[in-house]
Amino acid sequence: MAITKSITLPFISSLLLLLTTFTSSLSPDGLSLLALKSAITADPTHALTAWSSTDPTPCHWPGITCDHNTQRVTSISLPNKALSGYLPSELATLLSLRRLSLSNNSLSGPIPNQISSLQNLAHLDLSSNLLNGSLPECLVNLTHLAGTLNLSYNRFSGEVPPSYGMFPVALSLDLGHNNLTGKIPQLGSLLNQGPTAFSGNPNLCGFPLNSPCPDPEAQNPNPNRVFSNPENPNNPDVGFVRNGGKTNGSAMVLVISGVAVVIGVVFVSALVFRRKWRSGEGKMGMGEKLEKEVEVEDVSEEGQKGKFVVVDEGFDLELEDLLRASAYVVGKSRSGIVYRVVAGRGSGGTGAMVAVRRLSEADATWRFKEFEAEVEAIGKVQHPNIVRLRAYYYASDEKLLVSDFIRNGSLYTALHGGPAESSPPLSWAVRLKIAQGIARGLMHVHECSPRKHVHGNIKSSKILLDDDLHPYISGFGLTRLVPSTSKKNLNQITLSPKNPPSSTIVYVAPEVRVLGNKFTQKSDVYSFGIVLLEILTGRSPDFNPENDGKGLESLVRKVFREERPLSEIIDSQLVHEVHAKKQVVAAFHVALNCTELDPEIRPRMRTVSESLDRLKSQ
Repeated sequence: MAITKSITLPFISSLLLLLTTFTSSLSPDGLSLLALKSAITADPTHALTAWSSTDPTPCHWPGITCDHNTQRVTSISLPNKALSGYLPSELATLLSLRRLSLSNNSLSGPIPNQISSLQNLAHLDLSSNLLNGSLPECLVNLTHLAGTLNLSYNRFSGEVPPSYGMFPVALSLDLGHNNLTGKIPQLGSLLNQGPTAFSGNPNLCGFPLNSPCPDPEAQNPNPNRVFSNPENPNNPDVGFVRNGGKTNGSAMVLVISGVAVVIGVVFVSALVFRRKWRSGEGKMGMGEKLEKEVEVEDVSEEGQKGKFVVVDEGFDLELEDLLRASAYVVGKSRSGIVYRVVAGRGSGGTGAMVAVRRLSEADATWRFKEFEAEVEAIGKVQHPNIVRLRAYYYASDEKLLVSDFIRNGSLYTALHGGPAESSPPLSWAVRLKIAQGIARGLMHVHECSPRKHVHGNIKSSKILLDDDLHPYISGFGLTRLVPSTSKKNLNQITLSPKNPPSSTIVYVAPEVRVLGNKFTQKSDVYSFGIVLLEILTGRSPDFNPENDGKGLESLVRKVFREERPLSEIIDSQLVHEVHAKKQVVAAFHVALNCTELDPEIRPRMRTVSESLDRLKSQ
């Protein structure tokens, strides 16, 4: 056994190649999987019975997914199969593997260190097994591990490695229900995890658990120290996004978990909760809004008060639910940080899921009544294609917006890919439905109020998709709540290949890039036109070689002007949909109308929406 443990990855690879030559025609990836089958001592559900050395490829084996072009294994998914055995080091040769899911089995032994060779691995779920030993520090070498790392419900022991703070902040980490001990390192992305990431380890202590460490010096009794830099505790502002500033290092993005930032001291005894129900005198009329307001008194030196207000009567989560929730960072921008918050999650359920946006303070100084008026206006803008605001939290130094969490990512990721597993290309029918939904939602923003609302930041990453690929516009109201971020770095920009714009600027109408000009409804129309071109071409709107060094709008306009083949610009995934050619061409013309340089020539969103809706009948 000692010899087996010392075998190196190059030796394993050479051995597999040798076996490929002399024993069968099965690919090296297939032989690696047979090593896993050999390591399984019990397979009561016969999950691996069809895995045979006589096959040329493992791509049709149960639980296995391969890349269509390379025939390399990209996913092993065998949860709930009652498998017993261990994890063989041969798994390390599956160099294209992106997902490894072996949860809810009876696998035992340690995780082999060779697994750090799986540089494409984005999701690792080994939860609910009998794995033991210490948490492998080598996992931090998995540079693409940005989706899931779930090692919960095992028998791991020892301390949480400080190096785990180097994981990406977006990683969904779960180390719960093991035999871990010691203090949770207050470093990097470990501060972005909710308590459920560490719960069920009786001998684990420190933030975010409500379990003080024995050494009082190891605890942080001052709630403001939650935001401090561990390398320089006397300067709490170093290393943080504070007042619109940048972090002092990318490896340690020192922000705390989700809703815990509201009052991070909830995990120590310095908070007193006081709930008030304000429903007026007597019964409420049908037109009145149920408003649940929770005052949170911070008894720290500042003595500040915070208010949690529910603006949607269908929202039944309370402040305590959110404070007990598990939270993960899912997005960051100049306007703040967005968390996915799972409230009430237990070992047997998923719980309620919401999105919580922690607003950047930027240059805005809001009094409560002013902030309340702005947020109430946002809450009144309700439409099937707009992300719905549910609640908000206000304190002098923290402001949060709670809204629905849309599960299936953004339009940008659907069109251009991302860290998650690749999904099937969007058909023309789906793309048209998405474009129509965005247009309807943006039309509602423009017409629902005498205030003549403007979104100000329409782009594909702000369009969220649910499991049915129904689109939702997110981020409405942020340009008013965080005004200094809305035009940061946008003024006096010369757009050229030598001065490439950021991904945000390319969506901004030319007139808004001029110093002193404001976002308007016609600038929203321009931004929508760029998104529509993105949907039609499948290209990022940035200046890059893919767009011949030009902006996407300029490239498409040139192709139409010179009457060149549509195949030069249309997404290759749509070329085979010949029946939709007339609709696609018509949609291109709508997009070009939206992106006219003169804002007076651009159509209103109502006209745009009606034009896209008419494409159904063509």
